[in-house]
Amino acid sequence: MNPSSKDRIRVGCYYFPNYHVDPRNEKIHGPGWTEWQLVRHAIPRFPGHQQPKVPLWGHEDESDPRVMEQKIDAAVNHGIDHFIFDWYHYEDGPFLERCLEQGFLKARNVNRIEFSLMWANHDWINIHPMGRSFGKELLYPGLVSPKMFLSITDLIIDRYFSHPSYLTVDGCPYFSVYDLSKFVAIHGSVEATRKAIDGFRERVRAAGFPDMHFNAVVWGKPVLPGEVVIEDMPQLVAALGFDSVTSYVWIHHAELDKSPYTPHEEVLAEYLQVWSRMEEEYAVPYFPNITMGWDNCPRTVQTDIWEPLPESTFSNLIGGNTPEAFQKTLKLFHDRLSRRPGPNLMSINAWNEWTEGSYIEPDMVNGMAYLEAVAKVFGSVANPISPEPVMA
Repeated sequence: MNPSSKDRIRVGCYYFPNYHVDPRNEKIHGPGWTEWQLVRHAIPRFPGHQQPKVPLWGHEDESDPRVMEQKIDAAVNHGIDHFIFDWYHYEDGPFLERCLEQGFLKARNVNRIEFSLMWANHDWINIHPMGRSFGKELLYPGLVSPKMFLSITDLIIDRYFSHPSYLTVDGCPYFSVYDLSKFVAIHGSVEATRKAIDGFRERVRAAGFPDMHFNAVVWGKPVLPGEVVIEDMPQLVAALGFDSVTSYVWIHHAELDKSPYTPHEEVLAEYLQVWSRMEEEYAVPYFPNITMGWDNCPRTVQTDIWEPLPESTFSNLIGGNTPEAFQKTLKLFHDRLSRRPGPNLMSINAWNEWTEGSYIEPDMVNGMAYLEAVAKVFGSVANPISPEPVMA
């Protein structure tokens, strides 16, 4: 039976926009700095460790529309429906916005793909890189004022929800929030937060939409310094009236308990149990996540001795995450999602988390293999456009 458009599996990729020059980064790290700097200077930290990762398309400037045009064509040609941009806005203004504003939205082929925002409202900690005995400096607090929340949500409605390529679920623009503890802290209580969300929804409807599809990222294990695990997340999600929940990365749920690598299949097995539990615990749909891999060694000081440390960027890695293993996991997700009614969204972590070792953009070792795995499972467009390299 062919699924209806409502039940069709829609594949998205998280997109981390730290690969263009931003004045905040330059202030901290120096003129012209981007996270490519960490990628370039990564070294193997133990025998068999494959570093540095070398992008097949070069160290691109994602704020260049031509570069983003190549990414869009490659994504769509391999069965990816949308990008979920990690979106940053602090009390003193936006951060890392030029990728979306100058690159993606000005790409000539932006109409080929959909996009949405995941408000990455976590504290911005200086982990670029982190040392064994230093780092964790708070640069930009994730907590904003109620007045700024109103300004941010007005901006989102006016600037992004109105864009013809913005992702909708049953006609409702999809919007996701990363850190619920920070989100509730804006207004000080669950009740006040629910009132603010209801006001947000009213403004979305006033803009001509049926409503907003409000999504919460849920997790049980901290990844970034300062993250707080919420005791009863299902109760909070229900109280705030979210429409769905999702995950960002497997290590928010699974233990990497073998050094240096925990095998992909073991992390997958643990995550599949989490998926089942999410469907039981939450009264709203759970949109699952496939994590391509995990290796955040480039975000550590390369001259420090590497070993897994608690509550640190120094962590164990995911191993055995080959293109073949990734394809098998995609097929498993495809088959499981095909058996349930829609809406069926799923995410891949990530399009370009190069310094976390979780990316499906082509590199010099695997070429296009991870993208080709997506195409083999979820299909590709009928008349693909072959992207030409745009060297930065």
